[in-house]
Amino acid sequence: MIIKKYTQADEKALFALIEQEGVEWAEYYDTKKEQYQKALAHSITYVLYEEELCAYCRCRNDDGFGIYIYDLLVDKNYRGKSYGRALMQQIKRDYPQMAVYVMSDVNSYYEKLGYAEVGTIFAVEL
Repeated sequence: MIIKKYTQADEKALFALIEQEGVEWAEYYDTKKEQYQKALAHSITYVLYEEELCAYCRCRNDDGFGIYIYDLLVDKNYRGKSYGRALMQQIKRDYPQMAVYVMSDVNSYYEKLGYAEVGTIFAVEL
């Protein structure tokens, strides 16, 4: 297993992974792909390889107030191998003094990892 920071050389494999997830992730690889490419360029993104790119995590540093995880995805064929946990541990190793928060719609996964729920996120629509 190799975990490294995302570079543009990983882009094709990363978008292939995202596209495999189907319609739930469609705006990332279809309708808003260019926006997501920009987001990746301005984010802290890690990719995990096990012969091929099989997981990634995208987050942002809130100027020292915390690291916010926006996306965490493990290929269906590689789930159950603790790759998501490994990516989270890499973030904690690289930012040991920072609090790490997850923006999640899959709370049960993070509860399984033993993370505490803190607050809620609301979508503001006008």
